[in-house]
Amino acid sequence: MKQIKRAFTIGVFLVGALGFSQKKWTLQESINHALENNITIKKAENTLLINDEDITAAKGSFLPTVSGSASHSISLGQSQLFEGAFVNRTSNSTNFGVRVSENIFNGFRNTYLYEQAKLNLETSQLELSRIQDDISLNVANSYLNALFNKEQLETAITQFEFSKKQLSQVKDLVEAGTQPKVNIYDAEATLANDEQAVTVAENNYNLALLSLSQLLQVPFEGFDIEVIEIDSPSEALLYNNASPILEYALQNRSEIGIAEKNIENSELNTKISKAGFLPSVNFGYSLGANVFYTNLNDNENPFFRQLEDNLGHNFNLSVNIPIFSQFQNKTNVAKSLIQEENAKLDLEQAKLTLESNIQAAFTDAQAAFKTYEAAKKSLASQELAFENAQERYNIGAMNAFELEQSRVRYINAQSSLITAKYDFVFKTKVLDFYMGKTITID
Repeated sequence: MKQIKRAFTIGVFLVGALGFSQKKWTLQESINHALENNITIKKAENTLLINDEDITAAKGSFLPTVSGSASHSISLGQSQLFEGAFVNRTSNSTNFGVRVSENIFNGFRNTYLYEQAKLNLETSQLELSRIQDDISLNVANSYLNALFNKEQLETAITQFEFSKKQLSQVKDLVEAGTQPKVNIYDAEATLANDEQAVTVAENNYNLALLSLSQLLQVPFEGFDIEVIEIDSPSEALLYNNASPILEYALQNRSEIGIAEKNIENSELNTKISKAGFLPSVNFGYSLGANVFYTNLNDNENPFFRQLEDNLGHNFNLSVNIPIFSQFQNKTNVAKSLIQEENAKLDLEQAKLTLESNIQAAFTDAQAAFKTYEAAKKSLASQELAFENAQERYNIGAMNAFELEQSRVRYINAQSSLITAKYDFVFKTKVLDFYMGKTITID
């Protein structure tokens, strides 16, 4: 019954994992879906829409403001015509007006604000690109992690199947009288441990799929990925040195572009602050008319006649010259210059951070390749050692404990190779990421 239960457990998993998932997501589909649906990206895209509106508003500051007005008032009650003479007076007053105002000069402040609005849009576009790059790398990492755990699970299942065959062989040898019965118990214990290892590996794989599905913001139910065979990555994936990567990154990475845009923005802020020292010139024009009626006068002109007779125009030109602003202009300029210096320091820091990250990624990739090569050699040695241990065990030259130790070393070597392989592949993808290449897993 135990054998049937174990076989059923493995069978159910294999059917679920290999044949009946609703959809197998490819890496590119996963990345595209994340880029289209990620909340952070959507918020960054909304920021672009806000920047567009800011540009429209900045353009509008070059245009005149136009406003219209209309009012009507009624006055009721006693009114003194002359001393001692009061009458009950009702009067109606109606006023209409249109005013146009245009700023002619304000120290080029409107021009700087317009340039700043466009610059903010460019900065937000770079920020969106940075977020998209980071999410693409995170998805690729999560996808690789799922593949890693899937391969670990397949290794665990293989070991479980091997232990079942080993138990059957031990039983045959015990029945033949060539091995003691205690070896059956050792083989059953090994099989139980391998069954537990399958359960752990299956759980790790499901958790990896869960993590990826949450990153993609899709339901976990029925979620599965397409298997990409990564048999034996070669040294060709490596770069000879980090210099071309760093050179490309300094010219093209979004974080460097953002830092450079921030310097331009701070320089514009300084110009805007300096505009406070310059005079401003405004021109205004207004057109107005009024109509007045009272019950004390029967000879008043009709409404539209009064409107025409009382029509008037007004032109005005004003110049405002700043003399003393309680040090506000002076301190604004001083703070803007400090922000300029900080923005330049931020650019230097961004370059240093990028260089550090690339050098670390390059060194990690080199070390990961060496680890991978060493893991391959170790696995080959442990495989030969285990095969030899099996032969010696079958002829009675090795006990079950020694065989199990050899098998554990072989399993550990397999696990180490899988870990080293995926670690090496991911670290080469990090270098590709800094080189602006599309993230793929070959």
